[in-house]
Amino acid sequence: MKSKDAITCLNALAQEHRLNLFRLLVQAGDEGMAVGELAAATGLAGATLTNHLHILRRAGMVSDERRGRVIQCRASYPQMNELLGFLTESCCTGSTAADCAPAAICKPARKN
Repeated sequence: MKSKDAITCLNALAQEHRLNLFRLLVQAGDEGMAVGELAAATGLAGATLTNHLHILRRAGMVSDERRGRVIQCRASYPQMNELLGFLTESCCTGSTAADCAPAAICKPARKN
């Protein structure tokens, strides 16, 4: 990941509602959540929610898919992992501390 792309991702996440939305989608796993479910979980008005999702989408942090009348949103785990990798790529190179270790790569669990 290039610095410019990391800044775009971090900028998208640097707002309380967007960070909350992204965390909800990460917790939801591969299936993601419908826009209506996100609205109910966050209490955000439709237009506000749409705007926040557009910002996350443009940063590559979220994707969506239309299923009939429902729009299903998902966290982009590859983009999230690239960002984490970028942030930690030189982690601990100057440290000998035992508790210093790079972040693990996220592999979302499937809901049963």
